[in-house]
Amino acid sequence: MAEQNDNTEEVAPDVETSPEAETAASAPDEVPTSEAGSAAASAAGEAPAPQEVVAPKERRRRARAGKAAKTPTRKPRTPEERHADRVVERRKKAELRRVERARAREKARESGGAVAEATPPREHGPGRQKTRQGIVVSDKADKTITVRIDVARRHRRYEKIVRRSSTLHAHDETNNAHIGDTVIVRECRPLSRIKRWRLVEVVERAE
Repeated sequence: MAEQNDNTEEVAPDVETSPEAETAASAPDEVPTSEAGSAAASAAGEAPAPQEVVAPKERRRRARAGKAAKTPTRKPRTPEERHADRVVERRKKAELRRVERARAREKARESGGAVAEATPPREHGPGRQKTRQGIVVSDKADKTITVRIDVARRHRRYEKIVRRSSTLHAHDETNNAHIGDTVIVRECRPLSRIKRWRLVEVVERAE
């Protein structure tokens, strides 16, 4: 009987199992780290750590500090070295200006126009007195006339015509000018406390 039982026992077939199936069967269900950490924190009764709130000014300061750390630092220069660099830069700019002026003069010659002077001649240079044209408003004093100078200019920004006037005292040796006359006066040496001008000619007589 024992032999029959041994013969009648069925042998279970060998089932091949893959390594993935073995690891899945052996390892328990894994939980994500963040969920596990939050679950552990909630289980322990602790609140999650709050994120740092950075003010905009602090954020900009940190960004500047990081940028400054990335850029290579220059060694400090002496005043003589800085002055030498400035001199070299000025020479370069002067050379560029010289080239531009020569090009403008050449272009003006080709177009047949007159070459404009770089700087207009000064009115009050050595041996060159100022001259003004105005209207006589008073001739009561002896050998002295009061002249009103009217000036009308366009405002640089607002483009409005701005009119203003000033008065000056001129020397009239022969008392030739009278009220209402249009005269030309020229600058001269001080003739008295208030006279710095001299009558040149009477352009137009008053009617």
